[in-house]
Amino acid sequence: MILNDEVQMLRRVPLFSGIDAGKLKLLAFASDRVSYREGQELFHQGDEGDAAYVVLSGVVDVFKENPEGAEKVASVGSNSVVGEIAILCGTTRNATCKASTFVEALRIRKDCFLKVLSTCPRSMAETMRVMGERLATAH
Repeated sequence: MILNDEVQMLRRVPLFSGIDAGKLKLLAFASDRVSYREGQELFHQGDEGDAAYVVLSGVVDVFKENPEGAEKVASVGSNSVVGEIAILCGTTRNATCKASTFVEALRIRKDCFLKVLSTCPRSMAETMRVMGERLATAH
């Protein structure tokens, strides 16, 4: 996929919708396109938060570990971001994300993700809104 296609895909993500095209191009260029087979983990609860993932296609299931085992707490699809909470909070991953179907995603390194968000107050506000929603619906 060419860079301009990835920029257009990032523009559809609510978190990045307020970022200008030049910064989106930098974000797309600095990202790695990755794919996961059904059942494969993007990351595991307790891992270091080193990157965020923009789901380009497919479905990702989110699991929380508890004393009884792993509990599915959400499913997300295209134009969603996962893994950003550990980056923003400076903590380890608070959930495990697994591909429910074949998934294509952009893996955005922590330093790049934070740099882009710091330059766009609208995106930072959207990130806080999404985090607030997740906390409000958390078990």
